[in-house]
Amino acid sequence: MNRPAKDRLGRGLGALLGEYLDEPQVMEAEVRRISVGTIAPNPLQPRREFDQEELDELAGSISENGLLQPLVVRPSPASGDRFELVAGERRFRAIRQLGWLDVPVLVRDVDDETLLVLALVENLQREALNPLEEAEGYRTLTDRFGLTQAEIAHAVGKDRSTVSNMMRLLKLPPSIRRLLGDGGISMGHARALAAMDDDLRASEIARQAADEGWSVRETERRVSRSHADTTPSGAKAPRGGTRDPVVRTLEEALREALATKVVIRGINRGKGVIEVPFLGTEDFERLFALLARREASDVLS
Repeated sequence: MNRPAKDRLGRGLGALLGEYLDEPQVMEAEVRRISVGTIAPNPLQPRREFDQEELDELAGSISENGLLQPLVVRPSPASGDRFELVAGERRFRAIRQLGWLDVPVLVRDVDDETLLVLALVENLQREALNPLEEAEGYRTLTDRFGLTQAEIAHAVGKDRSTVSNMMRLLKLPPSIRRLLGDGGISMGHARALAAMDDDLRASEIARQAADEGWSVRETERRVSRSHADTTPSGAKAPRGGTRDPVVRTLEEALREALATKVVIRGINRGKGVIEVPFLGTEDFERLFALLARREASDVLS
């Protein structure tokens, strides 16, 4: 009997993979061979880019050693005699490259929600997704299936703050997303740029960071300087180099903990203001949960 999808997701990464991929006794009894032509790729596969050299190496290994683990498929919702891939996208592509006519598979009844999570988990374990592909996968789980960031984090075995930071990348200007996807800038660079409200200035800094090979720390400094130059009052804020180094250190620690552009202002005789900006309703709820250690919905209900 199949359990509801959220019950399966809630058991975390190890259990999720174990249910479908690590059942050697069951696999020996249930493995069957089906035509490669009856299998369609995973329609919810988050990975968009597959390195051809890696596929060639995998195809060579499979040709020499055989397929050591069956593919996992599900019956196609559109046709009873066809299947959709659940796990093993790289192996499936390598097999098609080799021209195999049939392939050993394990058939599982998997719903769309679990199908996407399995694809995410399989790729995350191999570090095969670029940050934007990972973020898009999380957004699909939210938009299509209504999962919260906490539920997604539990399902894929990551911290909620990590999931939140990944999803914030999708709000970056297209030019910055392209640089991130192409490897011109790293996840660390993108996180620093996500704190900026001025998309044009953020894109300019991103382009300079890529062209001049800036470190993440240098990019953070440029973002901080740009923010200081455009304070709401219009007045010039003190440059980073003239500020109390203790305050800067504490500010950086808060930014790391909250994953947002925290600013400490006006410290005088131990008094001052800590500004914690947020980028929308979801980001506010994330910060509220971190600071209050309870969900905003619990307070308002």
